[in-house]
This record gives sequence, C-alpha cells and structure tokens, in this order.
Amino acid sequence: MKRVTGIGGIFFKAQDPKALGQWYKKHLGIAVDDWGGTSFSWVNEANPKGIGSTVWCPFKADSDYFAPSTASFMINYRVDDLHVVLALLREEGCNVVDKVEESDFGKFGWVIDPEGNKVELWQAPAGA
Repeated sequence: MKRVTGIGGIFFKAQDPKALGQWYKKHLGIAVDDWGGTSFSWVNEANPKGIGSTVWCPFKADSDYFAPSTASFMINYRVDDLHVVLALLREEGCNVVDKVEESDFGKFGWVIDPEGNKVELWQAPAGA
C-alpha cells in the first residue's frame, strides 16, 4: 500500500500573514485568496480535470496549530486511507497524535517525526 500520495499543503508561521501573503502575491504572482492562502491545482496532461491541489498558507506566528512542535512550518501529506496509515505508524512505534479530525474537507491526523516536527496526514474527501 502506498502511504503518501502527494503534498496536500505547506503551512508556515509569519509575524504578519496578511502582509506576507501580499508580498508573495505582488512579487511571486501567487494568487492569495481572501482566506489567506492559495490552492495550486494539479492540472496537467495526465490530469486534465485538475483533480487535487496543494494548499499554501501562512499562519499567525503565535498559532498553536503546529503544537506540540515548535517548528515554524508544517507539511500536509495526502494519503489514501488515513486510519490505515495511522495504525501502521502506531505499529511501527511512531509518535502518532491521538486525535483524528473529520470534516467536509476530509480526514486529518498527525504524527511527530524524530526531530519533533508535526506532520499532517490528510485523506481528501471522495472526488477531491
């Protein structure tokens, strides 16, 4: 079973996420949306309908969303079956956060890597 199928998002802390987003918009052409980030579609020859995307989003510097990690970033990886991957990680002795969130955006779980970085695992909703 393939565990990670792609990068679902890149999240990082910023002193002023709105201003930083505007800098990226002006200087690098990233179309920052009103919610503060953007979503890069996976449209290409092999995927002409663009099913899937990678999110890019700065967070407030004091956000606790990355906790217990003290890192200023978090990478979100797409998985096909979140519960299976989390079970495998537990069996392998990994530090899996004892929480799963399910919403209209999909299923989310987390594991802490050996250097203390919080890694987000995401199972997209069907058809996304």
